[in-house]
Amino acid sequence: MHFISEELENYVAAHSENEPELLQQLNKETHQKVLQPRMLSGHFQGRVLSILSKIINPKHILELGTYTGYATLCMAEGLHTDGTIDTIDINEELEEIQSKYFEQSGKRNQIIQHIGNALEIIPLLDKKFDLVFIDADKENYINYWNLIVPMMNKGGIILSDNVLWSGKVLEKLKPNDKSTPILLEYNKITKEDPRVETVLLPIRDGLTVSRIL
Repeated sequence: MHFISEELENYVAAHSENEPELLQQLNKETHQKVLQPRMLSGHFQGRVLSILSKIINPKHILELGTYTGYATLCMAEGLHTDGTIDTIDINEELEEIQSKYFEQSGKRNQIIQHIGNALEIIPLLDKKFDLVFIDADKENYINYWNLIVPMMNKGGIILSDNVLWSGKVLEKLKPNDKSTPILLEYNKITKEDPRVETVLLPIRDGLTVSRIL
């Protein structure tokens, strides 16, 4: 779903930073070889992630939902020189393409890949995070939030993707829809949680920025 016209989206992308060549290659290979390439952050949102990471200059980043590693590499652009990014995905079949581009990025030693259930992996990470990107299974967004907020440094940023869910947050709920009710509750939580201040940006499918107080 396009929240603004496709022509205007193209204009926005054309007047934002160019997509780095390595990410162009990853974008192309994802569309050629991987199912549901729409899950890729893509040029514009990728540049948003990049510039936010550069502003924050995080020591430790956590990403839930690696997919092919596009957003991982975007956020890694702003990573502190001795920082780390832990990225978690349930799908081990994507690990090969992730590793291929992580190696080429020059950030390989700072990127830690985890394959498995994020709810089990997150509590094992003995770190305080400065930047978190939640872009995994929507049914567990609230569970992720509850785990992550206490692990954040003061002033840290939590980014939550797909919070407009193709506009379904405004539509009548369907009986078999499990994700939309969770996202409706999640959006309420991120707005009302006294530990954060939040703004929901209508970027692509909705990107919430929550800052730890």
